[in-house]
Amino acid sequence: MSSFGDSGWIDLSTGLGRDVGDASVVATSPGAVFEDLLIQGTRVGEGEGSAPGDIRAYDVRTGKIRWTFHTVPRPGESGYETWPADAWKTAGGANSWAGMSVDVTRAIVYIPTGSATPDFYGANRIGANLFANTLLALDARTGRRLWHFQTVHHDLWDRDLPAAPNLLSVTRGGRRVDAVAQITKSGFVFLFDRESGNPLFPIGERVVPTSDLNGEQTWPTQPFPLAPAPFARQSITEAELTELSPSAHTAALARFHSLRHDALFAPPSRQGTIVLPGFDGGGEWGGAAVDRETGVIYVNGSDVPWIAAMRYAARVAPSNSPPRAGGEVYTASCANCHGADRRGIDRAPSLLDVGARLSAEQLRQVVDRGRGFMPSFANLREDEKQAVIAYLLGRTAPPATGREASPHAAELPAARSMRTSAPYEFVGYERWSDSAGYPAIKPPWGTLSAIDLNTGLYRWRIPLGEHEALTARGVPVTGTEQYGGPIVTAGGLVFIAATQDEKFRAFDKVTGRLLWQTPLPAAGYATPSTYAVRGKQYIVIAAGGGKLGAKSGDAYVAFALP
Repeated sequence: MSSFGDSGWIDLSTGLGRDVGDASVVATSPGAVFEDLLIQGTRVGEGEGSAPGDIRAYDVRTGKIRWTFHTVPRPGESGYETWPADAWKTAGGANSWAGMSVDVTRAIVYIPTGSATPDFYGANRIGANLFANTLLALDARTGRRLWHFQTVHHDLWDRDLPAAPNLLSVTRGGRRVDAVAQITKSGFVFLFDRESGNPLFPIGERVVPTSDLNGEQTWPTQPFPLAPAPFARQSITEAELTELSPSAHTAALARFHSLRHDALFAPPSRQGTIVLPGFDGGGEWGGAAVDRETGVIYVNGSDVPWIAAMRYAARVAPSNSPPRAGGEVYTASCANCHGADRRGIDRAPSLLDVGARLSAEQLRQVVDRGRGFMPSFANLREDEKQAVIAYLLGRTAPPATGREASPHAAELPAARSMRTSAPYEFVGYERWSDSAGYPAIKPPWGTLSAIDLNTGLYRWRIPLGEHEALTARGVPVTGTEQYGGPIVTAGGLVFIAATQDEKFRAFDKVTGRLLWQTPLPAAGYATPSTYAVRGKQYIVIAAGGGKLGAKSGDAYVAFALP
């Protein structure tokens, strides 16, 4: 509609109340439409200099902002005292990228938010950091805060609330209560009264480990719901290390004793800290499904450990020193995430063919602005930016061995000017795996659970997905890491893809018994949808693959129900 914004579009980086420069501000999930408002969240960067995650409601006809909720509060606003003074002028994150849910009858929008930035070191944002990691209940017409609950205080683990909350009704004391359920990366399910925000199961604050990084002040406690029990493991002991082979166990045991592993919410450290569930959960953006008839929530989870390691922040050579070659810049600034061979690691994509996807100008924008989980490297010297871009595009030879950055380059003393103001930076996203690529923890590595939210008790829990090579060796079905969520139908079926084995499955919602499965052309890392045409019901799944080493695809596959 041409009357909306500027000939049909709006720039999400405007209207934030401060100039965010070239910081990334994009929409990765659709907003929620209520009456004549489009309520929109954003995805922003993960590092220093990121934009704030303000929630805004736009007039659907004109594109004008009708209300704004500041997730990093300003003077006079609730939560301002949970940040350093005037943090709103520079702090970023606390954004809602995962989607939101609207109770149309009550005119309440429920909005989950992510972590404050930078993700893993918070000395410049001392405090609980409201309204990061928070389920917000706002008046959908005005943006006024009705209630909130913060699921992680002073987040140091990238524990964004990863999915839109589920609206359902449960029975309490013989009466029906309209509730909102929020899954988390940590494997918790939080359940609240939709109107009052009162927890429907008790939530306790427990003392958690402290940080050993200079300047960091971890929050002393974190909230733990007493029910339901977590749907993913939250700690690891020696007894839970992999036993797929003697060599895998020996290597895992040695690494285990070198890492910090004291508890859930053990903070990142220079030695490395085990994060379980991993950075991608636990619960993830595929979300959960609820059976409104029974009050049961169906949620899949990954049980894969990751490592959170910090190092002294990389330094940038002073302007009067000789420029580093492109390969040196890559080794020092990029290789920890994308790999020394540029083939990509975990979340970071391969850069071997980046020139086929991005021009030099587009690469420069990524370097300057960051993208997704990648922080901005705007403070690199201009000649070094040009050098690393030329290196990635194959316009310069790989560096000679003698020109490689020292493996200890990241540990240099603070004699040079810093790329960031923080004394520490995150080493990179690392799944803790054995030499064969399997998680360094005993199975299951992925599950599907049915939890009765009337009682907080599990109806059933099963491994979800398999590694056929292990099954052929006689290893019981292990489950796999997952992306994407389930749906439940009125006919009593739970459909889910999500697994590494590229299959689509249907389960009996009452028993968890597998009723049907079929291979997909690529892994279905998405949540299925159901629809009907002329009285016949269909299920459709996007088979995109592309994660966890799976091949990529571009198909939508639809199935008819009998």
